[in-house]
Amino acid sequence: MSSLESLNTHNFHHVLEEVSGVSLVFFTHTLCSSCRAWKQLLQTYSASHPAIRIFEVDAETEMALTNEFEVFHLPALFLYKDGRYHAPLQSMASLEAIDQAITHLFSKPAEELP
Repeated sequence: MSSLESLNTHNFHHVLEEVSGVSLVFFTHTLCSSCRAWKQLLQTYSASHPAIRIFEVDAETEMALTNEFEVFHLPALFLYKDGRYHAPLQSMASLEAIDQAITHLFSKPAEELP
């Protein structure tokens, strides 16, 4: 099973700016049971969608990013395309629902960073 790539305050913007195509940023915390379930789902999603890069941010240790993205509830997902922020991603926890949410968000104009 594929693992998620970790991001932190020091490499977050630089790494995402370099990514072409679609990326998901997943804010999580080790004590969050929903986050653990989503992490497993995203690892499965990553394995079946190798063109989509999925990054993980520990919301507790990376408080500057957590505040920057106005994350109040975990897990939180954000969609990027070609290194640019597109929108927050809200979805039911299923592979099909994630695909549908991404397609729906890309049918709309990109939003500004929070």
